[in-house]
Amino acid sequence: MPAERLLPNTEAEDLLKLTREIARDELAPLASQYEEEERFPREQFKLLGRSGLLGLPYAEKWGGAALSYEVYLQVLEEIAAAWMSVGVGLSVHTMSCFALAEYGSDEQRERFLPDMLGGDLLGAYALSETHAGSDAAALSTKAVRDGDQYVVNGTKAWITHAGHADFYTTMVRTSDDGGKGISCLLVDADTPGLSAAAPERKMGLTGSTTAQMIFDGARVDADRLLGAEGQGFKIALVALNSGRLGIAACAVGLAQAALDEAVAYARQRVQFGKAIMDFQGVEFLLADMAAAVESARATYLEAARRRDRGLPFLRQASIAKLVATDAAMKVTTDAVQVLGGAGYTRDFPVERYMREAKVPQIFEGTNQIQRMVIARQLRVS
Repeated sequence: MPAERLLPNTEAEDLLKLTREIARDELAPLASQYEEEERFPREQFKLLGRSGLLGLPYAEKWGGAALSYEVYLQVLEEIAAAWMSVGVGLSVHTMSCFALAEYGSDEQRERFLPDMLGGDLLGAYALSETHAGSDAAALSTKAVRDGDQYVVNGTKAWITHAGHADFYTTMVRTSDDGGKGISCLLVDADTPGLSAAAPERKMGLTGSTTAQMIFDGARVDADRLLGAEGQGFKIALVALNSGRLGIAACAVGLAQAALDEAVAYARQRVQFGKAIMDFQGVEFLLADMAAAVESARATYLEAARRRDRGLPFLRQASIAKLVATDAAMKVTTDAVQVLGGAGYTRDFPVERYMREAKVPQIFEGTNQIQRMVIARQLRVS
């Protein structure tokens, strides 16, 4: 089980208790089956919405809970420990609401945010393209103004919730001025000319649909522009700073689940007349796994506390994402090793955890990009 939490108040303690109950009773029992069937957990996201968990860090006046990131991320960790696809999905939804919450006008917030945070709608974040992943400023999906609408053409790639989301926070090119020519549109899923391609065939997170979104003459009302034209790239980068903390928390949850499974197995698996946990080779492996989990948790919590205090946290967010996702990959791999041959079978969840641990090292900025961000911050600090 995770280390004892140091939560700021009773309300936060009650929320985390509720989250653990939902994770234990409603998410964990379904995770293996849904992942094996590549089945999207739409009803589970609706459950999170009814429970008030889809808008935790946003203002109460718009339908959120006005919680600190320190608390929100711990909720996210608990959900990811039970079911990584749902944890990542919650993180993506939260990031998809960011542009509107932070850069939208008051009229736009009043019109759109309550439904987005209230639980019935699920969001997606459409930034990447097949040729513009780490180099997001190279995106080419184009939006041309036509009266009181934009006409959008292009293809977005690697979109979490593609084809299932109710809205897409979409970065488009409104001029040829490089990164300065990118703008942000809030696009409804039922927009004519918008469609999802066939889902990607992935190694892990198979319950979380990932696909291209195709814009073919899609008409988006101009009042769906968030911020000013040309501000989209800045919006995208700022959103990713917080999104990386979400992925870090999810990675810690996944690593914690793998550690718990490995410890439980090592306690009951007997070889040479004693539990394998009593052998130094195994107990040291488990000790290193526990140290990695708790160290990673500390990095994301420190970054979250800086964010909550209004301090710069770009470097700390990149460190948290880097440390937590690398730790998850190592811990899940070691969990398979602890279980031996059993760990390589689908009779135990650690083989799935290991597959799921790979992609957090890639999305929200690869870990190579995180190292570049950290180094750049060191140069200017």
